[in-house]
Amino acid sequence: MVPFLRILGIETSCDETAAAVVERDEEGHSNVLSDVVLSQLDEHSAYGGVVPEIAARAHVEALDELIEEALTRANVSLNDLDAIAATSGPGLIGGLLVGLMTGKAIARAAGKPLYAINHLEGHALTARLTDGLSFPYLMLLVSGGHTQLILVRGVGQYERWGTTIDDALGEAFDKTAKLLGLPYPGGPAVERMAQAGNPDRFDYPRPLVGEARLDFSFSGLKTAVRQAAQHIAPLSDQDVADICASFQKAVSRTLKDRIGRGLQRFKTEFPATFPATGEKPALVVAGGVAANLELRGTLQALCDKNGFRFVAPPLRLCTDNAVMIAWAGLERMATGAAPDALDVQPRSRWPLDSNAETLIGFGKRGAKA
Repeated sequence: MVPFLRILGIETSCDETAAAVVERDEEGHSNVLSDVVLSQLDEHSAYGGVVPEIAARAHVEALDELIEEALTRANVSLNDLDAIAATSGPGLIGGLLVGLMTGKAIARAAGKPLYAINHLEGHALTARLTDGLSFPYLMLLVSGGHTQLILVRGVGQYERWGTTIDDALGEAFDKTAKLLGLPYPGGPAVERMAQAGNPDRFDYPRPLVGEARLDFSFSGLKTAVRQAAQHIAPLSDQDVADICASFQKAVSRTLKDRIGRGLQRFKTEFPATFPATGEKPALVVAGGVAANLELRGTLQALCDKNGFRFVAPPLRLCTDNAVMIAWAGLERMATGAAPDALDVQPRSRWPLDSNAETLIGFGKRGAKA
């Protein structure tokens, strides 16, 4: 039997500084004792995006106090912990260094094992914390840096079925917002404007719709938005709202096609897994873009049509947080995985599926997505 475990999680991969204390009981149930997140939105908004140097410095200034606050809220000391989990990649290397080095220092000083966590694995396993999902399930990861459809077979067992061949969906939202003069972060700004817009005014392309492959593409859609905006400039508020609504509709229809094909593949590959247990197969959506309510509605309807359970963790656990890092550490411990050595290095690029063919972002450190 897996013992009761308690762990401190640290997350500093981008522009949120976060710490959390999470427990896992003998039956695999979770208990979040504390969850502290400090956003750097104000520091980066003037630049229209995340500035890596500013992010790293902000992590240095805030992390120690956040960890102390997380321990205080949880009413535990370092001696009460079974391990330390810190994000080791992928992400901005400066921020990763801050969090991982801090995790190493605490682990060494307190004599606790260290688990260096893949940030994407944190997203992949969050639904097991919130909804107790059984393996296998599908995950759509949509964020500023990633758009992937991943088969989650088990802890440490991931198979990438689709990825973007150019821009991530979150990047497309941010760049569309910047083009239209909307504030950062772009995703929420585009969603707000779309509520007052006409989604049928502009007929934007749906990249890769109809193709058997499960990959994504958003560069052409982003270009179409720019061309439409330039054609009718100067833009009124209604023009901006209509562009946002039409853009969001094109994204929604694209995801409906891409994910719909993924659900069909899942049912083909696992035809007998779930009828025997009476449990529906599941599609999990994770990442910052998962907060978009229209996209959630599209995916919910798609799952209802195909007999899938749609699982969207609470919004606070869709964006970067330390709860998911702590939980990923607990899941690894529960499998008996050995801790990482204290000389483990951060990785700016760290795909979940190391065997997947590289489509974009290939460099000396390996595939980005």
